[in-house]
Formats: sequence, structure tokens, C-alpha cells
Amino acid sequence: MELNYSSKLIPAVVLLVLGALEAFGGLYFDDKRTKNDFTIELLSLTILPTIIQPGIFFLVITLMETCLPSFQNHFITLFFGWHLAAFLLFDDLTQYGWHRFSHSNRTMWKLHRPHHIIEEMGVLVTYRNALLYYALMPGIWLSAIMVYMGMGYVYLFYLPFKLVVISLAHSETRWDRFMYKYKFLKPIAWVIERTISTPSTHFAHHGLTVEDGISHPNGNFGNLLFIWDVIFGTAKITRKYPPRFGAWNQLKET
Repeated sequence: MELNYSSKLIPAVVLLVLGALEAFGGLYFDDKRTKNDFTIELLSLTILPTIIQPGIFFLVITLMETCLPSFQNHFITLFFGWHLAAFLLFDDLTQYGWHRFSHSNRTMWKLHRPHHIIEEMGVLVTYRNALLYYALMPGIWLSAIMVYMGMGYVYLFYLPFKLVVISLAHSETRWDRFMYKYKFLKPIAWVIERTISTPSTHFAHHGLTVEDGISHPNGNFGNLLFIWDVIFGTAKITRKYPPRFGAWNQLKET
């Protein structure tokens, strides 16, 4: 129980710290964010972890207990490395595909559009999506199945780490600038920026237009792992940050 509590507390603390740093930096005191934006972001931030994800887990586990009771904890004795690999493939890789699909399918784009019409980055943008975008996300449903089958202990470490990386990738603290500043850190930066999502690579995904030479709106889809973009040819790494953000043809839509 204590471990389960900690796994939920860590991402929440990181969000609060990053939000405070951004606020002290003046991010939330210009005219780019409206009251409506704050409402959308706070609702998304609270409903996903309190209703959508727990609801999906409850439904899946209840159905599994009823229909497939013999599969409960079926893989609990399997080496933890295989558990981790399963979450990376069936949660993070499927989310990469889900994210990429949402940029090419008109219906899915409507669910994902709230994440992109904002004109500035920040940790509050992280979960800014239509609720159906998360409710239909395959990775959450598959994660519930894997937890039922005995991989829950690894999930308690995997999920908070993923949420922290994603939050940092959206944050205006731009933590990766430190790596690019010093020459001796650049080899380390080369590995990190090709492994996990960083502000530079993810900001490019939110950039307004490719004409600035930095933005990559139809690429850099990775969530926890950026290596999926490297493998599937959707990566763009510039170590720079776009001057403007948003969805160029969607800004006036409600």
C-alpha cells in the first residue's frame, strides 16, 4: 500500500514543483492562456488519474476475474525485465502509434487537438486532451491486463517514471539545455535525446510550422521513449526550441 501511494505521489510532486518553477518564471501571467485554458488543463489533469485510468483498470480486472480467472498472476514469477519490456511494448509503443494515428486521422485529431492549439508550452499542457483520447487509448487497457496477469509491481515503478519524463518533456524549465551547454556532456546528451523524450525534441512536435527549421509537428511522437521515432523514421533532433507553438490550421477552432 505504501509503495502504491508513493507511485502516485511522485508524479504529483514533480508536477507541482515544475508548475511552481514555471509560475515564478512568469509563464502563466501573459495573455496567451485564458481562464478556459486553465479549466481544460486542470480538468484533464484530475479526471485522467482519478476517473478514467482507475475506471478502465476496474472494468478490465473485473472482466478478467469473471472470464479468465486462471490468468490472474500468471506471469508474476517471470523475470522483472520481461515485465518492463512488456510495458514498453504494449503501453509505450502502442501510445506512440496512437499518438501518430491521431495526427493522420481526422476523427482522432479532434480528440488530440486540445493538446496542440495552446500557444505556449508548460507542464499543464501534458494531459491536455479530450477525455475520449485517453479513455480509448490501447496502452491503458493493455496495462490493466498486464497488471492482472502479475506485472503490477513493475508497473508501480514504470508508470511514475514515465509520467515524470513526459511532464519534464512539456515543461518550460527546459532541463536539457544544461546538457547542450557543456561540451563534455554532449556525448551523454546524444544518447539521452535518442532514448527518452526531452523538451527539445518534444517542443519541436508542438512547434507551429516546419518553416522555422526546428518544428516537427508530424513527427517526434514518442512519449516515454523517443527511440520509437528513431526506429520508425519520425525523429528530428535540432537541440533547439521553436519560437512559436500551436497548430497552424486549428488555432481558431473551439
